[in-house]
Amino acid sequence: MLHWLPQRTLSEEQQPRTRRGQAGRMAGGRLPGLLFLLHAAAHLAAEQEVENLSGLSPNPEKDIFVVRENRTTCLMAEFAAKFIVPYDVWASNYVDLITEQADIPLSRGAEMKGKCGTNESELEISWLEQAYTLKLFFLKEGHNTSRGQEAFWRLSRIQFTYDTSERTYFKDAVSPGKHTASSHRLSALVTPAGKSYECQAQQTISLISNDHQKSVQLLLSEVRIQPFDITADFVFSEEHKCPVDQREQLEETLPLILGLILGLVIVITLCAYHIHHKLTANQVQIPRDRSQYKHMG
Repeated sequence: MLHWLPQRTLSEEQQPRTRRGQAGRMAGGRLPGLLFLLHAAAHLAAEQEVENLSGLSPNPEKDIFVVRENRTTCLMAEFAAKFIVPYDVWASNYVDLITEQADIPLSRGAEMKGKCGTNESELEISWLEQAYTLKLFFLKEGHNTSRGQEAFWRLSRIQFTYDTSERTYFKDAVSPGKHTASSHRLSALVTPAGKSYECQAQQTISLISNDHQKSVQLLLSEVRIQPFDITADFVFSEEHKCPVDQREQLEETLPLILGLILGLVIVITLCAYHIHHKLTANQVQIPRDRSQYKHMG
């Protein structure tokens, strides 16, 4: 019995060590998973730090959205938006189908989500209890130009989800339900990196719906967007105007420029005439009739 006693004692001593080792390994295995969950939760919280400031806009049709990460603004967007969506209804004979049109404005009380990245950013806007959802995808990339490699950002994709069973804008739609309209090879709002895009003029972007390939029109106006490289909180960087605004600005200033040039020409002409008149007035008048020479002097 004396020979078995040490073995029992060693077994009892080793057993807690084994359990402690197993517990340590389990804790070590759980720790990375816990850290990953905490990191994901923190990252998600940063993505959802968004603000709808549409109430600050004097235009009731214009919305203002801000995405912030780490207490810093990383995406800002101001625009007025409206969707023109075709949908089918039954004709009065309940045999033929006719196409109606729903005009869907972006609601001021919309909910939003956002995500910022170095080269990719997103903005998601939902309204009327998520009956309508607009997703905007932005991409920053480099381009070869005559001045070398330069960085630009653009609106690379648009996705609009709408529910034809929603009764505010759709009346008696055939086969009501949710549909998605998306852009195809989109490259819009192209802007040099570090600048914001501005366009007061109305722009139309066509989307293709999975509802029998119908064409959905997105009308944008009073646009000011910057999804990358914002240096000051809640402040847009220098604006890059769209070609339409640049042309309209030129058309507004061209008459003024021409008027200034015309006025300058008139002033120069009057000055030249005045100088010429003074010079000729001081000269001795030589008579053309030679018989008058003897009376001179």
